[in-house]
Amino acid sequence: MAKRQYGKEDQERGSRIAAPELPYLPQDPKRYHPKIGLIGCGGISEYHLRAYKKVGYDVAALCDRHLDRADARRREFFPKATIYNDYRDLLRREEIEVVDITTHPPDRVGQIEQALRAGKHVLSQKPFVLDLSQGERVADLADHKGLKLAVNQNGRWAPHFSYIRQAIDKKLIGDVLSVHLAVHWNHDWVAGTKFDAIKHLVLYDFGIHWFDIVTAFMGGRRAKRVYASVSRAKGQKAQPPLLAQAMIEYDGAQASIVFDGFAQFGPRDDTHVMGSTGSITSTGPDLARQRVTLYTKRGHGSPRLRGTWFPGGFHGAMGELLCAIEEDREPSNGARANLESLALCFAAARAADTGRAQKPGNIRTLIE
Repeated sequence: MAKRQYGKEDQERGSRIAAPELPYLPQDPKRYHPKIGLIGCGGISEYHLRAYKKVGYDVAALCDRHLDRADARRREFFPKATIYNDYRDLLRREEIEVVDITTHPPDRVGQIEQALRAGKHVLSQKPFVLDLSQGERVADLADHKGLKLAVNQNGRWAPHFSYIRQAIDKKLIGDVLSVHLAVHWNHDWVAGTKFDAIKHLVLYDFGIHWFDIVTAFMGGRRAKRVYASVSRAKGQKAQPPLLAQAMIEYDGAQASIVFDGFAQFGPRDDTHVMGSTGSITSTGPDLARQRVTLYTKRGHGSPRLRGTWFPGGFHGAMGELLCAIEEDREPSNGARANLESLALCFAAARAADTGRAQKPGNIRTLIE
């Protein structure tokens, strides 16, 4: 008997249907409009402030140890904001209820703690912490103070990732059985910059977004083991290896992440999530231009997505924190949940260093 061949007609099998409308765009609180203070006016703060200005958030204070940088951000985005070069002065402002902290991880932990002790809700820039124990400590402090602590994992609100996340949450593809992410892009631009000194630039500084996406798609299920490797690409100028991959095992499920960080031609980004009753894919030449397709027994369809990761994802991260404060619930990007993403990332980095699989949670800190 001749074996049946799998072809394109199988992939497109079933009728074309209208993709369901899902609430993938960033959400805003209905009535809660607090005054916000931002600490750290470096490069990434541009995207925070651009997003907040667009949606009308009230940024009342900006702080940077270099006052001229705070002043430049004020003039560009929030001319009425007060500027400081000492974040403790900002924290003394009683009317400021929410603080966005965008400084580097070694400085950020102490600033988060002091903000919580001052009674402020906090959005922390990613990566949240460099030590899981530190993260647990500040999450405990937030709980003790009755405050919300969230992490700016803005990739969750990239339109394609957000739509997929909503489809998974609404069980449109059943139980998730596998998640496969592949990013092919040229990251060699970091050569000669401060990023050149980050040992696990791809798995950690860049890859934390993808480990967080895996965690979100898997619905918080704990991984059993992580395998990972890194390698230098022939011809790359950057010091850190630009080729990296990770395989993640779950009970009854699996995930993989592939980073081709020296793809000089034909950049591409692909996502595939297989469920027990359907699948959902996303593909495109970059993270801004993606086509999502949902496959079920009823047929397949592609939504017409609006928005962009930058700066829309930054709107999403802050909007979710503000909604959580208004509704008195844990934000979906809460700090404690984010520790699961960091545990995956830390385990992958150690696996790449040792050549041995690691159990997430056993590696408590990222050793650079």
